[in-house]
Amino acid sequence: MSHINTQAPVPRAVQTDIPARLDRLPWSRFHWLIVFALGITWILDGLEVTLMGALSGVLKQADTLSFTSEQIGLIGSFYVAGMVGGSLVFGYFTDRWGRRLLFFITLTIYLGGTLLTAFSWNVWSFAIFRFITGTGIGGEYAAVNSAIDELIPARRRGWVDLTVNGSYWLGAALGSLSTLVILDPRWFAVDHGWRFAFIAGAVVGLFILLLRHHVPESPRWLVLHGHHREADRLVRQIEKESQRETQRELPAVNAPLTVSPRGPINLLTVARMMITDYRRRSLLGLALMVAQSFLFNAIFFTYSLVLDDFYHVPAARNGLYLFPFALGSFLGAVSLGHLFDSLGRRRMISATYAISALMLVATGVLFQQGRLTATSQTLLWTAIFFFASAAASAAYLTVSEIFPLETRGLAIALFFSVGTAVGGVLAPWLFGRLVASGSATNLLCGYLLAAGLMLAAALVEWIWGVDAERRSLEEIALPLSSQG
Repeated sequence: MSHINTQAPVPRAVQTDIPARLDRLPWSRFHWLIVFALGITWILDGLEVTLMGALSGVLKQADTLSFTSEQIGLIGSFYVAGMVGGSLVFGYFTDRWGRRLLFFITLTIYLGGTLLTAFSWNVWSFAIFRFITGTGIGGEYAAVNSAIDELIPARRRGWVDLTVNGSYWLGAALGSLSTLVILDPRWFAVDHGWRFAFIAGAVVGLFILLLRHHVPESPRWLVLHGHHREADRLVRQIEKESQRETQRELPAVNAPLTVSPRGPINLLTVARMMITDYRRRSLLGLALMVAQSFLFNAIFFTYSLVLDDFYHVPAARNGLYLFPFALGSFLGAVSLGHLFDSLGRRRMISATYAISALMLVATGVLFQQGRLTATSQTLLWTAIFFFASAAASAAYLTVSEIFPLETRGLAIALFFSVGTAVGGVLAPWLFGRLVASGSATNLLCGYLLAAGLMLAAALVEWIWGVDAERRSLEEIALPLSSQG
């Protein structure tokens, strides 16, 4: 794709059919490029979090860094706090400067943070470097989710979003398998294997930087910032490539939208819009994000600690238990994703939240009664996250499509940050304390809290959910600059 000059916008009203032209495109190599080049973010995040979870047992050993369970939970909270800060800062700038520039900046920050983590020497250096890594990943969520939604046709937006967000679990599966090698003393010394894991993550990210050079700026963003000619030229190029690949003529479109390009939207305007015009949608997004974040972070950041402290599974074998858990979660998002476009958002989001909550209650009770083994615990959690992973991905899908385009990056950032701050920063520390207590009853109370949040979110979705399936972004929420 050619370089798009986004300087010196022309502040005049224009009539555009670019959103409709993007939504009518047949699926092609261009869309696969978007999925792979941008969706890799979640694979990297899954790899990072899984490695941290799987390596936590090793990092507690005397011949590594001698961390305690509580310190492991604290480090997890630092990572999530970095994601919160990065999402807010870069979410704001992705609406001002464009999607493309920001997903280069954020990926570079991630690379630096994960590489520095490999050279940590104590708990505070480790925590600070994880904070930097989280900052890059958090910024990715806003920039990448915005770009994906604006480039993918409406009829497939639900499935693509769930699959891309669900690819997190591919990274988790890769991370869990890699620990079988990097934690094997026949391959690496105990204090070298975990360091190599983070270096490898940085190398993978470097290759993704090169792939992203082929991803264009969002034409929708260009139009609303006064670059209609650049946007039209870019869409024509995509249409030409699509027709050559599919050997089909594109259907005519007649859905013009008149917009008046305006300057960057400030935080006060966004806050006022969410509190007044989109109050129910804001409460909906908050409920979904808080619940899924608490559930996810509560279990996944401390999964290895549960295996170690309650089932006495050797740290080097944690990957064997994490792999089916991660694989089942990915398959859940992929196999259920198309139903969010056919049966609809409201039905599927409510169902996945409620089912995963009820299954967590049952599993927690069995755990407290001592009726589970490491294997049966893993199988039950795999079943839970088959549904919960789709639910979590649907939360990101929801907040990325129900607000006006000019605020999309910041809206994603705000809900991700608030939801993660409430549900994610607290959860790793809290569950680290619960695991350290050695009490199965205490841990059950934590699981019941997570399940309660999921059930509450399911109810909010059923009442206030937005039926966004197969609808254009502009139909779901008119741009602030629209004149009709």
